Amino acid sequence: MKKMEGNKASYVFTNGFINIREYDREKNDYYATEPKAVEMLLELEDFSKFDVWECACGEGHLSKAMQKKGITVYSSDLINRDYGDQYDFLSAENTIWGGHIITNPPYKYAKEFIEKSISIIPNERLIAMFLPVRYTEGKARKKLFQTYPPKTVYVSSGRLKCAIHGDFSKIKSSPVSYAWFVWKKGFNGTTELKWFN
Repeated sequence: MKKMEGNKASYVFTNGFINIREYDREKNDYYATEPKAVEMLLELEDFSKFDVWECACGEGHLSKAMQKKGITVYSSDLINRDYGDQYDFLSAENTIWGGHIITNPPYKYAKEFIEKSISIIPNERLIAMFLPVRYTEGKARKKLFQTYPPKTVYVSSGRLKCAIHGDFSKIKSSPVSYAWFVWKKGFNGTTELKWFN
């Protein structure tokens, strides 16, 4: 086993795999997504008919990219980062949203974000969550996917960046493979696996 220290994270190399240690993660799981990730998503799925809620907006990287594509976006985050409204998406008082949802959720609360999203939107609306490909693993997630099967999982064939505190200047490449997990409320078929990028 070889350990390599970085500025904000340490990586452990074991049998050719890279793991970011949990205790080295950013306190509030704030890892901004590079805007081109959502630009490519908008070429894969049609989000134009209804407004989009970016419910973990950070400093607005995805929201701004969607707005440039003509999407009306409501932006919020639990933490005030001088963009969007400060709001707890997982709050019990959050019971209804009439549009779509697109976000990169805090990884440790991804399951809760997925379940909340599905519970508050009408049928036929879309949910897109930007998550590591490894999110497909695990018994609890298997149950989640069996209960709420994604319509499509789009795996990025090239590495897309998520930057701690939104500072993309400090990362040259990503050690993590990401995918867009897309749900359609009311869908109960077989999940399609596709590639992009």
